[in-house]
Amino acid sequence: MSPSPPLARPSVDVRGLVHCFDAPAGPITVLDQVELTVAHGEHVAVVGRSGSGKSTLLSLLGGLERPQDGSVDVLGRDLGAATRDELAQFRADELGFVFQHFGLLDTLTARENLELAGTLAGQGRGERRDRADRLLDAVGIAHRRDHAPPALSGGERQRVGIARALMNEPRLVLADEPTGNLDDDSAQDIAELLASMPRQTGATVVTVTHDRTLAARADRIVELRAGAIVETAPHRGPRR
Repeated sequence: MSPSPPLARPSVDVRGLVHCFDAPAGPITVLDQVELTVAHGEHVAVVGRSGSGKSTLLSLLGGLERPQDGSVDVLGRDLGAATRDELAQFRADELGFVFQHFGLLDTLTARENLELAGTLAGQGRGERRDRADRLLDAVGIAHRRDHAPPALSGGERQRVGIARALMNEPRLVLADEPTGNLDDDSAQDIAELLASMPRQTGATVVTVTHDRTLAARADRIVELRAGAIVETAPHRGPRR
């Protein structure tokens, strides 16, 4: 997989982002004037306590929710101005998602889960079969490609999930608590895979996590507290 060409603009550029949820006692602000810039090829970890707004921020970066105030620019596209159909196509073409609960279909094999993602990305049968096999090999699970998720360990399922996230050659990978359901050894393996993505594929990676070990593998750590960015660890720059 050859790295993507660099972008003139940051991969992620969030300005003055405010997002609220309705509640019986009144609106609850979960993101409050958030400012965040992520460079092309950078791996940023977003940490914080439950309820701090981490998953909401990730949903906004993925076009799954619309910003209520402020701007969310991802890969040069203003997500707040895009239509629902445009957002769906944008996700299919440009983004890869990695989930805590894996998000795999139990009735399909590991390879078939990847091939389904390739179908949704418009890949031909031969192309998606070849790419699925190469990706499963790249994440060290080619020998389990014909097994369905119930026959796989948690770490193996997450490897399949990461491979699936790369099926459309995304320029941005969004990972939501990717080690949350894994044992320590598996979590270390997944942390290494995510950390290697910018080097191997050129993709930008934003990871939301409670796992400080996983966060430490990122180029930069951003902390959300009560909806606001309050601390940023020293910037090391994208690793090469």
